[in-house]
Formats: sequence, C-alpha cells, structure tokens
Amino acid sequence: MDDKNNNFDNNDKNNDIIKNDDDNNYEDICYMCRRPESQTGRLLKMAGSFCVCADCMQKTFNLMNTGDIPGFPMDMSPTGKNNDKGNDNPNGGFNPFGFNIGYIGDIPKSQRLKKKHTESDTPEDEAHVLDFRRLPPPHKIKESLDEYVIGQEKAKKVISVAVYNHYKRVTKDAVGDIEIGKSNMLMIGPTGCGKTYLVQTLARILNVPLAITDATSLTEAGYIGDDVESVLSKLLMAADNDVERAETGIVFIDEIDKIAKKKNTTSRDVSGESVQQGLLRILEGAEVQVPVGATSKNAMVPMTTINTKNILFICGGAFPELDKIIKKRLLTGSGIGFNSILSDKYDEEDVLSHVNNEDLREFGMIPEFIGRLPVIYTLSGLDRDMLVKIMSEPKNAILKQYQKLLALDDVELFFDNDALEAIADKALEKQTGARGLRSIIEEFMLDIMYEIPKDRSIGRVTITRDYIESKGGPRIELHGASPLISPISEGGSH
Repeated sequence: MDDKNNNFDNNDKNNDIIKNDDDNNYEDICYMCRRPESQTGRLLKMAGSFCVCADCMQKTFNLMNTGDIPGFPMDMSPTGKNNDKGNDNPNGGFNPFGFNIGYIGDIPKSQRLKKKHTESDTPEDEAHVLDFRRLPPPHKIKESLDEYVIGQEKAKKVISVAVYNHYKRVTKDAVGDIEIGKSNMLMIGPTGCGKTYLVQTLARILNVPLAITDATSLTEAGYIGDDVESVLSKLLMAADNDVERAETGIVFIDEIDKIAKKKNTTSRDVSGESVQQGLLRILEGAEVQVPVGATSKNAMVPMTTINTKNILFICGGAFPELDKIIKKRLLTGSGIGFNSILSDKYDEEDVLSHVNNEDLREFGMIPEFIGRLPVIYTLSGLDRDMLVKIMSEPKNAILKQYQKLLALDDVELFFDNDALEAIADKALEKQTGARGLRSIIEEFMLDIMYEIPKDRSIGRVTITRDYIESKGGPRIELHGASPLISPISEGGSH
C-alpha cells in the first residue's frame, strides 16, 4: 500500500500537479463535464487533482448498473474476482473509470477559474473592488494620456469623461434607486491616428483588464470563425480567469467598420449585419456563457457565466469613404445663388468631426448597434507637426528608444530638426499615420546600428536630412574629437 502511495506522489510530481498556495485561489473543475465548482456544487475529490461532480458520478454508477461500459468486467464483488479471465484484483472490486486515476493529468491552469470573493475575505482580498475615492478624475486621466499620446485633444477629453462616469457607476458608491447607463464608445479615425494606443494607455492608467480583438474574425454563431463570445474569453484571460475582475474590464473591438452591412449581396451576411446583431446583447448588458481558456466552445472546455453589465466596450474603425457620405449630406442644397453652399467648403476641414447616426446608418451600421454606443467621437488625421512630436515627445517615443539603445554602447544619438521633418514627409507619403514611422526609422538606422559597435571611439551620431534623403551620411563625432562626415555609405540599405 505504501508503494502505491509513493507511485501516486511521483506521478503528481511528474505531472506538476502538486498543490500550492496559488492553487487555493482557483476553483476545482469536474474532470468529466469540465464545469467549475461554482456551477456543479461540491465536488468529490479523489487521487491527485481528480474531481468529479455528483451528476457525473451518478451517470457513471448508472452505466455500471446496466453494464453498458465497453470492456468493463461484470463481477462487482468485493473480492475482485473476474469471472471472465479469472485474475484477481489485489485491491478488491474494480476501478469504476477503467483506468488508473493516479495517472490523470491536472486541469490546465488556463481553464481554471479564480474563486469568487466572499464577505469573510480580508481587506487585501477586496482590493479588486473599485473604490470611487481611488478613481482619478477626468483631468488627471487626460494628463496621463498627454504623456503618451500627442494631439487628439478632444478625443482624450471625451474618453476621460466617459471612462470616469462609467467606473463611477461600477463602484459600490453608485448603488441606489437610480441606475446609471453605460458609456460604450465608438471612435472613428484614419489608420495610424492612435486609436488602439489610446485604449492601451487608458487601461494601463486605470490598471484594469483589457482585451483587444479584431472584428474581422467574428462571424455568426455556427459558421467558421470566432463567435461574438470570444471577445469575452479574451477579457477573461487578461483578468487571469478572475470573473469578478473581468466584469469591470475594458473590451476594445478594432476594425468595427468591417462588420457593416454588405450592399447588393444575395448570400447570407454572416460576417456583417449578423455580427452586429450578435453583439447587441453583449453591449447592452447580459449574462453570457463564455468558454474558459479558449475562444470556441467544445465539450472539453469549461464554461462560466460573465455579466457584461459593467464591462466598458470601445469600438474603433477607420470607416473608409465615410467622409464622402458626410460631405454629401452637408452639401445638400448646394448650387448657384446667394444662399447656396459651395462644393469645396469642407475640403480643408476635418469632415469626420461632423458625423452623426444617419451617416453611420448609410455606411452600413444598423440602428440598434449605433444606439448601444452613445459616445461617438472622432480622431483627426496626423499632419507633419504632429508626426514630428510623436517621434520625440512622448515617454516611449521611438527616438528615445534608439537613443537608449545606443547609450548602452556609450554613444549619443541626435536628430536634426530637418531630419525629423523629412521622416514625417515620408510617413505622410505612405499614408499609414504614426504606424509608418517605425518602418522608416528602422530602414535608415540599420547601417548605424550595425556599424557603430565596430568602433568604440565613436561618441556621438547626428542624423541629418541628407542622410534621410540618401544624399549623404550622418555626422559622427569621436570621443574628444571634432565632428566628421560618416563613412557609412550614402544611399545604402536605407
């Protein structure tokens, strides 16, 4: 008997299923039906980490009584005598599961849920509860965003107020007779203007779980692709499978314009209007069955229930050609005469700032979907001055990153103002916004990052406009010497 226990212990070590203090924070899961203990009730704990719920145990006994288990011996006597083969079971009786329980692997940690907090928890355990007094006010949120995001003043102000009001309604201080509505948001702006980065920075400031997903992979339930519940699965993963923390998180659905209604289609619109309809219930606030540790539902994945009432949804998209729809509406009544509107009146303006629900409906968003996103705001495209500031001013500016890399080699890196303007002009030509800056800088920094470590006497490198435009090289200064023109080849790999 001692040898058997030793075998179990060794097997536990081999399968990494030894219990520790961290395991006590997670719910046990039925090995057969994959439901957590919060849904099944108390589980029967057996060898190792093997747990079975009462329903599955009863089903197993029912099968044993009818003899419907393939290959299962029929003799249930305590002596363990097998009438068919005549061999004895030294432990008496038979294993009702047909295999050695000691060799069962543990449920993956990615499929285990954290236990819900109770009234008996200590103050440290209640740190997940949002306290209104700990919430930064809107101006503090905007100040933090200003450190990382350049420009987009209106968008930062709108998102700061909306997030502040949303988390006020989530806190325990807001409980009362008056129920405050959700502040789900829709942000519209051209590619590379900072939509995703704005949301990432916001989640980092508030220290809440954030899930970023792409609407292009979503399809109607039953078709190839991700179901709409997959966005909540990603949020649950970001919250370390803590349901209560996930229920106060942020979900950012990018490329939301890709699920617009398809025009002139004869087939079922499974990735357009159907996805919008599937998202309605989640955006409004409902209890949704979500797979744990996976983005799709199947028999071997445990399920849990998430209430989306307090989850903040932010949708973003570029909405190409929406400006034409807006301009068409604004120019209604244009013609010749004193009261006519000139056709070029809005050419120099940010036309997207005039967007309304009518324009979004014409673009292909259904009215029910728009109604669940009450906060709509736009981000302006980036001009040359904004691109120059983006490269140098934020905390994590790309130029500061390269300066830190070269500083590790005892080399100072500088950029002429003309060089920064040349980089901004190249980015404007690519029409990829701030996203195109890194590819441009990576291109001309390749030779510098390759050549500089060869010569330890180099003390300073200055990037010039001529080097960016492939007309010359950077200025290089040696330690304690006068500047000279770089021997790095003109018009090299950059």
